[in-house]
Formats: sequence, structure tokens, C-alpha cells
Amino acid sequence: MQEEPSPLLALHGAVQHYSWGSPSAIPAFLGLEADGKPYAEVWYGTHSRGATRLETGRTLAAHILTTTRTSLGEAVQNQFGPRLPYLLKLIAPAAPLSLQVHPSRERAAQGYAEEDERGVPRTDPKRSYHDRNHKPEMLLALEHFEALAGFRAPRRAAELLAGLGHPLAAKLRGIVRSRPGSTGPREAFAYLIQPETRPSKQAVDSFARAVARRLAAGKSPSERTDRIVARLAQAYPGDPGVVAAMLLNPVTLQPGEALYVPAGAVHAYLSGFGVEIMADSDNVLRAGLTNKHVDVTEMLACVESTAAPPVRIAPESAGQRTRTYYAPVDDFELCVTPGGEETRVPGGGPRILLCTEGEVKVRVRPSAAFVAAQNGTNGNGNDAAAEVEPADAAGGLCDCAPYPDVPADPPAETWGEDPGEAWEADDPARPWTELELKRGQAAFVAASCGRVRVSGPGTLIQAGVP
Repeated sequence: MQEEPSPLLALHGAVQHYSWGSPSAIPAFLGLEADGKPYAEVWYGTHSRGATRLETGRTLAAHILTTTRTSLGEAVQNQFGPRLPYLLKLIAPAAPLSLQVHPSRERAAQGYAEEDERGVPRTDPKRSYHDRNHKPEMLLALEHFEALAGFRAPRRAAELLAGLGHPLAAKLRGIVRSRPGSTGPREAFAYLIQPETRPSKQAVDSFARAVARRLAAGKSPSERTDRIVARLAQAYPGDPGVVAAMLLNPVTLQPGEALYVPAGAVHAYLSGFGVEIMADSDNVLRAGLTNKHVDVTEMLACVESTAAPPVRIAPESAGQRTRTYYAPVDDFELCVTPGGEETRVPGGGPRILLCTEGEVKVRVRPSAAFVAAQNGTNGNGNDAAAEVEPADAAGGLCDCAPYPDVPADPPAETWGEDPGEAWEADDPARPWTELELKRGQAAFVAASCGRVRVSGPGTLIQAGVP
């Protein structure tokens, strides 16, 4: 009989050394010695542009492809294919990120196919679509975090542009005020970044100087926004994205606060340290504040036109100590459990655990319902062979046949009040698998397990599927 793979596996995330990253925040969190390189992000997931690895060196993606039934479970595999539907990241910007937007699922699939048809190599840095998926995301601050997200109310944008005595400010204010409803900021944004109307470097620099004079004179209607403009002008002189800050909502997050960024929302992260969870995608359409590929036409095609306040996600109490951040998508949710006596963390399916403070002990064992279904369909406890089409080399979505003997829903008599609880209850006849996690350490929990049990003087984040 083939030995069953462990349902609880230590993970090593993929570090991304983008230029805007902090040289100290992530190394300190991971317990590494800073080496002077920028550490922008650490990825935990199955996307091929950032391979998460097990202790053996094997990728998490490869492990899931060969253990799909136990690793993902029927519902996730059928809905999303043989891959994790989410991507968990650490993110530590020391300098502003690009002014960007993420596509809807439909737009991503179309754009990916069009670039394939044009023969754009999937590894080409000038490619806009790296997979067929949408990329809604949620940021949970671990430290003070600053961002820009979504278009301001037109009235407020017009107020900020007034009194600068600058022709570019007057032009943008006229666009904002002349458009009906809440579309004015979007039209002004398009004016700034479209090639035919994009202001010159000199015009942007003089606009930034006018804002600096207003701030120094104590006449600013928003010192916060004027300081953001000054910071962007220093980092990206002459870039129209500097001016676009006047049209976007400033966001400040304190530790424990979360921001949700839906597909189509223009945003830019400015500084801080946090955990980010998103759909399993690396599709980013950029308009400025970057040295990377900019695709203005495609970016504007994805931009949501309505001005609205930033979407802050308030956590809800779940279980004894756990707080859950529910995003309005099917791809992911995030749970935070502070330290204390042993408690069960709500949730099932494939999960990634990350210790963010102190140290914790986690333990799991197979769910009773999973064992019952497994015994009824495949008594040897192993994944049955199945022909599937793996995710392509760019990490894109694929059309995959379901595994033929994935366990069905648990018997109705085991459901209780909530059918999901039957899958989350562990089997008392099975042994525990335990793992100690210190700050910065992560692990994968297979869908075959019941709820995670956690104890110790630390804080545990759990990424999972609703």
C-alpha cells in the first residue's frame, strides 16, 4: 500500500525582489539577515510565477496535482481545477507601487487568448495577461499601511484641484465638473494617461511644485493628499500618476484593518507591511508610477468608472477567538486567531497557515466525513489515477476533468445544523499530525483534514476557500 502524503506540510514561499520592496521588513519577519536587496513580496500558492516549495524542494503545485482528491477536495477541484484558487502574499512596499488595475475574469480570459493569438510569448515582460483569471484582492495590515484606492467623489476631487493656479489643474477640474454623476474622475484619469492627451513631464513637474507651494503656505484643503503628491513626484518625476493622486481615495490602515480591492478598481500601495490574499492570478494592468510594462488601452478597458469610497472589510467573530475577513468573492477568505489555549479554527478545504507573531502549535487529522466518503469510494486511501490537463506554463486556468472517485458530500445524517460542519469535524479514530510554527513560518493543510487546532502564544493567519 502506498504511504499517504502528510496532510500538514511546511512551506517555503517564493521571494520577489521587486525594486519597490523594503530591504528590512520581510527579512526581519522571516528571521533572515538583511542583505541589502529589496524584499517586496513572498508568495504562498501554486501560481507558476512564484513557486512555493515543500521541505523536500518539490513545488506545492506539483504536490497538489498528484494528490488532488485529498489536497483540494471535490468542491474546490470541480470549481477551480487542480490548483489553489487563491494566492497568499506578504507585501512590504518601501516605495510606491505602480498605478494599476486588475481585470475581471471575463476580460482576463479574453485578453489572455488575444495575446496568445498574436503570438506574444507567455514569458514576455511586455505581456499584459499572464493567466486567464481575475484578481480581486484583500490586504490585511500587519503594520501601518498607506494606499490609494478607487476614485474620489467628484465634488471632493474638484475641491482639491481648485486654487492651484495651474492650467493642468484647471483642465482636470473642468472635466470632473462637466461630467454627469460620478464618472468625472474616471474621465479626468483617462485624460492624464492616454497618449493623445497625456501631459508633458514639464507640466507634471510644475503641477507638483504648485501643490508643494500650497502645502507650504498652509492653504491645502487636504495636507494628506498634497503630501502624497509630493512623495510620488519625488519617486516618479514627470509621471502623470503623480497628478492622478488628486483623483483617488487615500487609505490608511492600522494593524488588523483590511482593504478589499475589486476587479476594475484603480489603486496604488504606497508604504507599509501586510498580508495580501487574492485570486490565483498575476494579471496587473499598469498606467504609471512604474518602470514595468504599461498598457494604457487595456488598463482603461478594465477600469470601473464609478467613484466610491474604499471597501474596508470588518472582521466577524467566528469560533472562540477567531476573526474572519469575508471578501465578496468565492476564491478566498482570511481568518486570524490570536494566541491562547487550544481552539479550533473554523474552515475546511485547502488552507495555508502563516504565523505572524510569536509561535504556535497546530495539529490536524482527517475529517470524519472525508474518511467515511473515502472508505466508500476508494478503500486504499490513495488518490486514484486520473487524466487531467495540468495548468499551463503561465499558471493559467485550465479545463480539467474531475477526478473520478472524489468523495461525494457526506451522508445527510452527519450534517447537523450546517452541512459544512460535517467536513470540518475530525475523525477521533485517526492520529494527529502536528507542526510548530514560529513567526514567518507557513504550512499547507489538505482538504481531507478537519478544522485546524491551534495553541500557543502566537497569532495564526489561515487562508482558505469560503
